[in-house]
Amino acid sequence: MDTSLSRTNSSRLQVSEFLLLGFPGIHKWQHWFSLPLALLYLLALGANLLILITVQHEPTLHQPMFQLLGILAVVDIGLATTVMPKILAILCFKDKAISLPECFAQIYAIHSFMCMESGIFLCMAVDRYVAICYPLQYPSIITEAFVVKVTLSMLLRNGLLTIPVPVLAAQRHYCSRNEIDHCLCSNLGVTSLACDDITINKFYQLALAWFVFGSDMGLVFASYALIIRSVLRLNSAEATSKALSTCSSHLILILFFYTAIIVVSVTHLAGRRFPFIPVLLNVLHSVIPPALNPMVYALRTQELRVGFQRVLGLDENMSRN
Repeated sequence: MDTSLSRTNSSRLQVSEFLLLGFPGIHKWQHWFSLPLALLYLLALGANLLILITVQHEPTLHQPMFQLLGILAVVDIGLATTVMPKILAILCFKDKAISLPECFAQIYAIHSFMCMESGIFLCMAVDRYVAICYPLQYPSIITEAFVVKVTLSMLLRNGLLTIPVPVLAAQRHYCSRNEIDHCLCSNLGVTSLACDDITINKFYQLALAWFVFGSDMGLVFASYALIIRSVLRLNSAEATSKALSTCSSHLILILFFYTAIIVVSVTHLAGRRFPFIPVLLNVLHSVIPPALNPMVYALRTQELRVGFQRVLGLDENMSRN
């Protein structure tokens, strides 16, 4: 009688919050990570806000390529802001508790922004493909209407496809453990605490990764394969150099983004032995690309550098000197 009652009561137990413990294995001195992570976060916010202001302020940058860059800046700000404030609260103030709805909302936001970033990279690859392979048709194909349509399509695709991730996680039963050895609410990290079967969660996570990142990555590299083939057919070395320089910064960021995703996935699979490494890489992948993207474009795009100088008033000071 007592045994059946305890089973009934335990089966109805549901934790009310999760505890994000931070970096596994180094909890005692993980607060030292707060300063570099805070600086990276501030850099990501400042650099991407500068991109947005410059693209909006400078009429010469009202072109599809720079408009896509502005959308990428918004996505980067959203991705970094989704995770970094809570991570800094854990490291600085030991504010480890997070409610279940907040945790599932973070799972959704992380997946949506990551998929959106991949989608924007695909749109930018298509932009460069048309610009180099079909330069005469570029103004009629890549228009402001094109940018609006592809942005809305990416929002719709990623917004809908990522909804099942937190919904399936919320349907699991969390009856005992609530401590997550991580700095953020990762889907598999949360569902691993569930008392019931999570096979469908793992399956959908894998299917989403293959469908979104796999298809985007395949199309991006197919676009660049066609670009390289077209560039190699150019007779002029100067024309070849100019064509490659127009997409070099984009290609650098694409290679970094997808390489980082592959590395994070591989280290996650091997994370049982060194759990600190996949957690650190997962955190860095949420803040380094948002901080890196504007810097790469600023260093390698002359129009953007000139726009920065005008927005910051540096061109006036240089002309006076």
